[in-house]
Amino acid sequence: MPSPLVAFTLSVFISCQTASSQYSVDQCSWRGSGLTHEGHTRDVEQVYLRCSQGSLEWLYPTGAIIVNLRPNTASRASSRLSVCIKPYQESSGSNIYLDKAGKLRLLLPEKDQALGKVHCFGIQEGSIFIEAVLQLDISRKITSFQYELISDLPGANPLSASCQPCSDSDVLLAVCTSDFVARGRIVGVSEEDEHSSVTVMLSRLHRQKSQVFVFGGGRVKRWSGKVKVPHQCGVKPGEGELLFTGTVRFGEPWLGCTPRYVDFLRVYREAQRDGTNPCNMDTD
Repeated sequence: MPSPLVAFTLSVFISCQTASSQYSVDQCSWRGSGLTHEGHTRDVEQVYLRCSQGSLEWLYPTGAIIVNLRPNTASRASSRLSVCIKPYQESSGSNIYLDKAGKLRLLLPEKDQALGKVHCFGIQEGSIFIEAVLQLDISRKITSFQYELISDLPGANPLSASCQPCSDSDVLLAVCTSDFVARGRIVGVSEEDEHSSVTVMLSRLHRQKSQVFVFGGGRVKRWSGKVKVPHQCGVKPGEGELLFTGTVRFGEPWLGCTPRYVDFLRVYREAQRDGTNPCNMDTD
């Protein structure tokens, strides 16, 4: 149940007694101060962000802000997006809710923000409603997080991965849309608190958007790197040559569809013969 303050704040919002709406300077990130609400602690400020990723920093939280994510995509495509937010470990001073047609659902209480865990929800589930926690001293409080919009393409949201095998069409699409595509072997797996860290050695790097894999090491120079995978996927070393695809989320690489390379070749060549490949890849 929302607190009395939340209910009152929301009623103020519904009554249109909101603070002036504003866009961030670059429409991707927003930085503001609750001191603009001083003397009007029940104000609700509207924030509009239109990018696929960015950040928010709210200094000295007082009152509340509503973050409206409005991606520059077709309405049909945007309805199939998820929003993931990752609070910075120093984030404090407010509780974070989802606001759907005036109904609030607690997403991230203040006490959990220091854990820095990623929380995801469908973009249709509502706007982000951030309410300041009443306190005598706000001088040391800053609410801050990163956000990313994620499509429902296969492997796009590794944090909700079911670890089920990808279909043939999933694999072909992943090759076209992933942040990295590479061929190689798993040489090591280490278990960490919330995921497994997989060390891979590549025989070929097809592409990468960030420095997931680096070249060098040992007498034989090769591409290698580490990627993350949920514990429940049970990845093990020595599973033969694989095609690695995946995404980078908040600067961390996560595995997506990862078929055996011989299986991928069969699927790819069949699609190539039938003219159904969504994109081409050099397999020589």
